Amino acid sequence: MATMTVTTPSTMPRSYHVWRRAFLVFVVLTALAAVGWWWTIRVRSAAKSNSNQVQWITPKFRNIATDVNATGTVKLKTGAEVRVGAQLSGIVRRLNVTVGTQVRKGDVIAEIDGRPIMARIDQARAQLAQAEVALAKSQADNARTQKLFDAGIVPAQQFDDAKAALRASKAAVTAAQSGLAAAQVDLAYVEIRAPISGTVASISTQQGETVAASFATPTFVTIIQETALEVIAMVDEADIGNVRKGQRVSFTTETYPDHEFEGSVTRIAPTATILSGVVNYEVAVAINRDVSMLRPDMTANVNVQTAQHRALIVPAESVHRDGAQSFVYVRSLEGRPLKRIVSVAARGSDGIEVVRGLEQDERVELATGASPQ
Repeated sequence: MATMTVTTPSTMPRSYHVWRRAFLVFVVLTALAAVGWWWTIRVRSAAKSNSNQVQWITPKFRNIATDVNATGTVKLKTGAEVRVGAQLSGIVRRLNVTVGTQVRKGDVIAEIDGRPIMARIDQARAQLAQAEVALAKSQADNARTQKLFDAGIVPAQQFDDAKAALRASKAAVTAAQSGLAAAQVDLAYVEIRAPISGTVASISTQQGETVAASFATPTFVTIIQETALEVIAMVDEADIGNVRKGQRVSFTTETYPDHEFEGSVTRIAPTATILSGVVNYEVAVAINRDVSMLRPDMTANVNVQTAQHRALIVPAESVHRDGAQSFVYVRSLEGRPLKRIVSVAARGSDGIEVVRGLEQDERVELATGASPQ
């Protein structure tokens, strides 16, 4: 009869038990390493997520300006627009400019027909020559009468008549000289010259037309100095008390909304301009730079800097509204955002002024995806 031999665990080789325990230790260590790796990745991911969601900034003290806002218009300065006319009547013999022509002071704009003036000059010269001949005769007559009177040959009345005739001849020469000078002055008016340098803005008389300067000087052209500009701002009566001569001004125009021009207050009108019941005062602003970019009658949005003060500024993104209240999120000791009610004032290009409720050394949330605490 055959006999079967069964091997029990207690009878298994020793090497099998060692291998089994080593395998179990390996499995446990591998599991612990996997759990540790997973936890590390999760913590890092959470930290990175929180870092992306929350950005903290520190409020800054800055000098900010208190401005008075107004609407204005770019205008030509007084004397920057000149209407050039004719001093003489006559035919426009030549017109040398058109609209847009650049002229310099002294340039000949137009010319009146000078032949009538030349005829007057010739006539005045002839009259002067005639008066000088008469004066020479009167001087000779007076000298001869003087000798006869001294000799007792002619009476005193005849001597007095000779002296009177001499004075009349001298006056006639003076009058003839004045007439010649007047005609020569008129000859200078034949050429119409530019009184200022600038651009011809309009022309009201054409070549070949006849102008009459008897009662009013006719306008030939209008010349403007394009760079002689200023801004006239209409400031409300509630704000005019804070505006002073010399204050800094910044403004933009409808043509250049992204370009800031600079200037200063030069004068304030003593009387008001009332339009539709609104009381405004004209404030003139001298333009400091970039005048060549501007044109007359452009609309300007004006800010007059009336004062400066130090203010605690935070970015506009940090300030939130809840009804009538403003608030920010500040960083707690644990690093969480805490809601804080604040009082704000002016809003500027670089942020919002916080008047109360925040200290400079506190950290303020810029952007967050976390829930407020």
